Order: sequence, then C-alpha cells, then structure tokens
Amino acid sequence: MLIAVLLFDRFTALDAVGPYDVLSHLPGAEVVFVAERPGPVTNEVGSLRLVADAALADVSTADVVVVPGGPGQNAHMVDGPVQRWLRAVDPHTTWTTSVCSGSLLLAAAGLLTGRSATSHWLVRDQLADHGALPVGDRVVFDGKYVTAAGVSAGLDMAFALAGRIAGDAVAQAIQLAHEYDPRPPYRSGNPDTAPRAIADAVLARRSAIVS
Repeated sequence: MLIAVLLFDRFTALDAVGPYDVLSHLPGAEVVFVAERPGPVTNEVGSLRLVADAALADVSTADVVVVPGGPGQNAHMVDGPVQRWLRAVDPHTTWTTSVCSGSLLLAAAGLLTGRSATSHWLVRDQLADHGALPVGDRVVFDGKYVTAAGVSAGLDMAFALAGRIAGDAVAQAIQLAHEYDPRPPYRSGNPDTAPRAIADAVLARRSAIVS
C-alpha cells in the first residue's frame, strides 16, 4: 500500500507529519513524500524541512494521497504541476485525503465538485467557490474523499482512515501506541468556543496560517 504525502514550500508541518505518523504504522504501508522536485521542502515557519523522496512525475499511482495545507497552498491554486498531478493520480487512489487548507487544492483541481468537504475554519467557506459543499465537521468522508479541518484534525482523520483501511482493532492499537487521548488545557480550539479576543487575534494573522 503506497501512501503519497504531498509537500510544497510553506506547508504546515503537522498537516503532513500527523497523518504520516499514524498511517505509516498500517500493515504493509510504504510512505513516500512527493514534491515538484526531490529534496528538502521548507514549512511555513521556515525552520523545519522535510525531504521529498520523489518528484511528482515519479509517482503516477498511489493507494492513498495526503494533501496538507499551509500558506504555501495559495501558490498552487491555479493550474500547474501540483493540480495536474492531483488530477492524474486521483483515478488510481483508493483514498484521496487532505488536511486543513489542502482541501482547497483538491477542490481547485476539480476533485470535490458536488462533494461535502471541510477545511480550516478560516477558509472553509472558500470551498464553495470551487464547487464543493462546505461542512463544519472535523473529519468528512464523501466516497473515497476524506477531508480534515485545521491542522490537528489531520490526526483524527488519519485514525478514522486507518480504521477504514485495516479495521477498528488495528486503528485502536495505533491510537493507543500513540497515546492519543487529547485533553486540551483550553477550550479555544474552535471559533465557537474561543474567546472573542483570541479569535480576533488569529484572524489578524490569517495570512501566516492559511492562504
């Protein structure tokens, strides 16, 4: 089972690493990081680099595709190598997935037209501009397309997908091994529960979080 995780300059690290760390523990899984060209790819903060094992042209098929988000996503919203690769590889996937604003890339490529999908709350409404149906849920399954809300939701998506792929027992074992039992210290992880001043502060730095 080949799992291809897309990288692009200024991606959000947890969007890619979270699903990678869960899905790479599935039986028989092989994970490859892909980018326009092989080599290091820098995250949006600029202090972390992941190494792309392969160029987009080298990976023509995959069982699972994971598309992260991040401020760099905006550069790939028009037709180009990333969108062409998504459209070319998608017919061969069993699951096409995204985290955060990565769903906008899938939608811009025409893969989510008429489908329910989610994204980071800051950009979720933009899905409608590309023919998708925005949903406020943390993880949304619509056929083989699985979209997660912002950043940390990629972990929830990965565990849910692991259950669909390998069964609940395997997914639960991976979850326990990761001790994934979130108990956040604040109730500010959702715009509906965060204090207004906190939400306003995040809105003010929107461009540093998503496109």
